[in-house]
Amino acid sequence: MSGRHKRGASTGAIVAAIIIIILIIAGAAVYLGRGGGKGTSATTTSPPGVTVTTSKPAATTTKKKIRVLVLFDVGGKGDLSFNDMAVMGAERAAKELGVEVHYQTPQSTDVMESLLTSVSKSHKYDLIIGVGFLWLDAMSKVAPKFPDQKYALIDAAPQKPIKNLAAYVFREQEVASLVGVLAADIAHNIGCGKAGAVAGMDIPPLWRFHEGYLYGIQYYNKQEGTNVTLVWTYTGTFGDPQVGKQTTEQMIAQGVCVFYGLAGLTHLGMFDAVREAAQQGKNVVAIGEDASQEWYDPYHIILSGLKRVDVAVYDAIRDVYYGNFTGGIHSLGLKEGALGISDAKIIKYFAEIAAQEGKLPKGLTPDDVVKIVMQQRKKYIDDTAWHLVDQLKHEIISGKIKFVNPTSHDQYQNIIKELEKGNLQAAVQGS
Repeated sequence: MSGRHKRGASTGAIVAAIIIIILIIAGAAVYLGRGGGKGTSATTTSPPGVTVTTSKPAATTTKKKIRVLVLFDVGGKGDLSFNDMAVMGAERAAKELGVEVHYQTPQSTDVMESLLTSVSKSHKYDLIIGVGFLWLDAMSKVAPKFPDQKYALIDAAPQKPIKNLAAYVFREQEVASLVGVLAADIAHNIGCGKAGAVAGMDIPPLWRFHEGYLYGIQYYNKQEGTNVTLVWTYTGTFGDPQVGKQTTEQMIAQGVCVFYGLAGLTHLGMFDAVREAAQQGKNVVAIGEDASQEWYDPYHIILSGLKRVDVAVYDAIRDVYYGNFTGGIHSLGLKEGALGISDAKIIKYFAEIAAQEGKLPKGLTPDDVVKIVMQQRKKYIDDTAWHLVDQLKHEIISGKIKFVNPTSHDQYQNIIKELEKGNLQAAVQGS
């Protein structure tokens, strides 16, 4: 490994288009912070086209009995992504607040609106939560018809606010910028000087990831006097692992040595290409997004950017529990603890789920996954880079850095061009 000596190391995360993202991510199972507790559940009789489980609430002295329904997307529980993170938040609420949580999984998008209408008519639940963009259309249509029913929508928002619908969205630039710092350090230490990203479609959520990732790389360059560059590739798809693999192979041939997966199912092919290249002697690593994806290949996937769906779900339930429910858009980021980098606790949590689902690599235990990942981080990432991550995180949380949210493709492209020149202020509001 080339680069400076490493301390503590061995020597040397339009609406129609956006909806596709979450559908694929759910089928695929990417800074999360700290994990939530797991609760117990019991299976109940399932309505047509729906799988139902019920979480048993913890003992509580409160007289208030809150019932919550969490509606997964079609991936359901065990997707190792958005849905399982929603379970984390709901089970935490069941344990800490004593609420009663139920889960339902539609077997196709075709039944979403009718299912939401049915559970709304039942008047059984104080809060109905839809996980992911797939619920956007159904929520937008059904929620106005039941003004006394409270709803929460995770990672999506209707074009016009709905009084009884709380929409939770994320500031993707923030998590991507932290990933960018670490990716730049990895690229510098390996010696390739090129950090890459395998992205899905050219749509607004990916614009924000692009902006943040490049900002983090250039932030690192400015602080460390390096010249790490970004190779960003849109594959045009979120559902084709073979395209992801071919794209990654081409980028490896161009000298890229660290890859950030931002393409759902497509970037599973990126993971495979990185593993195969490493087996052939190339020094390459990968980074996941949204949930902890290290379990897939802990030797080569050493980080994940996290979008804390569990935090959004818990916050929505908590607000209803305490009578603080507010409709409209709720923006979540580092300050709210809703974005972050995967730590040992969350890595193990998802490795345990992978083991339960029979998806963990043969011969590995969840503890093995954590141990391997932490060893790989020490190998590839300097203490200096972690300090820079903490510094950048503090600047974001304090409000010193507030990212521009591009509203047009031209604005997005202009921001990227300026960042490529090293102009960090181009991505910051009020600059």
